[in-house]
Amino acid sequence: MALAELTLLKVGGAELEEGVALEALTEAIAQFVAERNLIIVHGGGSDIAKLQKRLGLVPRFIDGLRVTDEESLWAAEMALSGTVNKRLTAHLVQRGVRALGLSGVDAGLLRARPLAHPKGDLGRVGEIEHVETSCLLDLLAKGFVPVISPISLGSDGHPFNVNADHAALAIAKALRVHEMIFLTNVPGVLVQGELLAQIDPQTAEKLIATGEISGGMIPKVRSALAAIAQGVQTVRITSLEGLFQGSGTRFSTNQER
Repeated sequence: MALAELTLLKVGGAELEEGVALEALTEAIAQFVAERNLIIVHGGGSDIAKLQKRLGLVPRFIDGLRVTDEESLWAAEMALSGTVNKRLTAHLVQRGVRALGLSGVDAGLLRARPLAHPKGDLGRVGEIEHVETSCLLDLLAKGFVPVISPISLGSDGHPFNVNADHAALAIAKALRVHEMIFLTNVPGVLVQGELLAQIDPQTAEKLIATGEISGGMIPKVRSALAAIAQGVQTVRITSLEGLFQGSGTRFSTNQER
């Protein structure tokens, strides 16, 4: 299997919740995977929040990162590696995809260390320090589509909660995937209502500085820029509709100027 054919898809948000959106997502992925090798990394913040609420836990965040004490870690692992991972995997299998649900703990797939933050203690929040690429390559060679929860394994043998964007970036970098796709609820990066089909790092930083790229799009754009800087050939931010059509906003190391 040629790595040039490998795509990593990062999904999260409403598309992962049971219902019409999930059906549309898995239908699109089933068509998409017929043409290329695929790895899926997913988040699931809304499911974590729902479970925390049921348990009487109050979510806390520092710069968008979920503060994770022992009880919150248990909730995150239950939601991400349990409910969300198996829900997405089951729907894909029903579509005929050879999806295999994993977390970063399985086979030591994702190894993490504590993530230090200058604004406070994040608890059991980690950053990836190693990706066991041989495991993923073996699965891909056998025709499986890995569906990965970002819960990762620490050196102490206990799990860490890792931001799904960060986990996706670490895997994309380790495998030097041909394309990394961030799936969002908008068609791509919009400036004054117009979709930017391509964008280079300098322009992206300028648009962030002027506020034309704002809110939840900022971390997606920064993750895209980090992926490019770390060897991923092409990164695309797109919507479900644009996934199979090949549209969205592309970032690459050789933008046409």
